[in-house]
Amino acid sequence: MSNHVTLAASAKYVPTHVITNAALSQLMPTSDQWIQSHTGIKTRHIALGENTSELAGKVAQRLLKQSGIAAEAIDLIIVSTITPDYLTPATACLVQDKIGAVNAMAFDVSAACAGFIFAADTAEKFLRQGKFKHALVISAETNSKMLDWQDRTTAVFFGDGAGGVLLSQTQVAEKESFIASRVQNDGRRHDVIESGGVAPLTQVTTPHKPMIAPFTMQGRAVFEFATTTVPQQILTLLKANHLTPDDVDLFICHQANLRIIEKIAATLKQPMTKFPVNVTRYGNTSSAGVPMALAEAYPNAKGKLAVLAGFGGGLAYGSLLMRL
Repeated sequence: MSNHVTLAASAKYVPTHVITNAALSQLMPTSDQWIQSHTGIKTRHIALGENTSELAGKVAQRLLKQSGIAAEAIDLIIVSTITPDYLTPATACLVQDKIGAVNAMAFDVSAACAGFIFAADTAEKFLRQGKFKHALVISAETNSKMLDWQDRTTAVFFGDGAGGVLLSQTQVAEKESFIASRVQNDGRRHDVIESGGVAPLTQVTTPHKPMIAPFTMQGRAVFEFATTTVPQQILTLLKANHLTPDDVDLFICHQANLRIIEKIAATLKQPMTKFPVNVTRYGNTSSAGVPMALAEAYPNAKGKLAVLAGFGGGLAYGSLLMRL
């Protein structure tokens, strides 16, 4: 008997503190007009006093409540993040503790803004092989703690938030959600997006306190990568499954920048009505952008054919073809 994987619940969480473009103009040489014209972003939510595991934990609780599945029944927790609470333990371990999922294996995935795609694709494989029944896949980011708040090339883009899904194994073929996936990397371009760099030790001295570098990004290179490589990957995935963009109901893309999403839509020759957008309200929430957009679209999208596409540092990029 074949094992199938279904999307059983979808949820998001954003912190309450909002920073407007006008507020950012008091911290750096920028303006509301410049930010909106270049990115489409109007506001972003910032976590004050909340770390990544707390955002992820709140999404986990919402997924459990929505699905009616007990925490003890969760077999697997994967958290995608590039802004963890610690280098170790994994943020997923902290989420396991917060919700009481005492029977779950828990680990983190680091694939930048493609993290949710990589994590969901991984969880699907665990469930498909039959050992696990229920999995939480959560992307959570507190990007604000990694920013140089005087660097307008990065700080104006990012916000904090979390989103995720609960995936379940099923024997009912009609409930299958995962159709196909394509995940790729180009490590030759690892320097296009970097965050949290720690310099190697050059001599043993006392005292020694490790220093961590803030987020940096080559904006033009990211734009060119996202608007050329990503649409080509989507087209390759669809062609392999005998589909065209016209067959797809929703394209849920990484919420990097409204202009990038508009360009991807134009390249695929699809209307923007097929592209859920939350970047205007939340900014770039890194790996959380895709599941947050999915959570907003999900109540009215059940049964629809969707492509979920994430892209970011690594360079990492991936696409999932799903029946929601």
